[in-house]
Amino acid sequence: MKSLKQLILGAGILAGGLLSAQSSEMNNMLKVGLNGGVSTGGNTAANLGVDLAYQHLVTPGFGLGIATGYNNYFGKDRNVSINGANVDVKNNDFGVIPVAALFRIYPKQTGFYFGADLGYGFIVGDDYVADNVNVARPDGGFYIKPEIGYHNRDWNFFAQYNKTFTGDKGQIGDQKYNAGAIGVGFSYNIPLGN
Repeated sequence: MKSLKQLILGAGILAGGLLSAQSSEMNNMLKVGLNGGVSTGGNTAANLGVDLAYQHLVTPGFGLGIATGYNNYFGKDRNVSINGANVDVKNNDFGVIPVAALFRIYPKQTGFYFGADLGYGFIVGDDYVADNVNVARPDGGFYIKPEIGYHNRDWNFFAQYNKTFTGDKGQIGDQKYNAGAIGVGFSYNIPLGN
């Protein structure tokens, strides 16, 4: 019963926010931004990327759209155990090009917001995970980018996690292939009208 009450309260707060947020003058917008972060895995050290998205405000507090961009992941040299032997691996840089659906929730016209991009991340770059080990890199996988941040009419500043899931493809010994990072970013909203 307590969970049901919390669910009803949460839905009421969300509905109130959806009805009172964002300006109705700017229903369609192009979002252009930059992001960067630290890697969540062993084969990369960090990422730096550009974001491009189209968003339509379905209601003043709820936006849907499409998102893409480019994230470059910087390879990191590691000592990896392969069949009991230690090998120095020179991991390659690679890029991720996402093609994703976007959703955002804006509880108020200015302030806190949250949302995510969900879709497919195409991995591009060298054909191999590392320069000195003959293991093919994955081509891509399910892509997710949840974010939480601050917004006003023109800008969004956010913390994010982005990840392209590749399963166990691209694994070298005990090093799993990783295309993920935790970081921060910002985007600028270009109004396209109603």
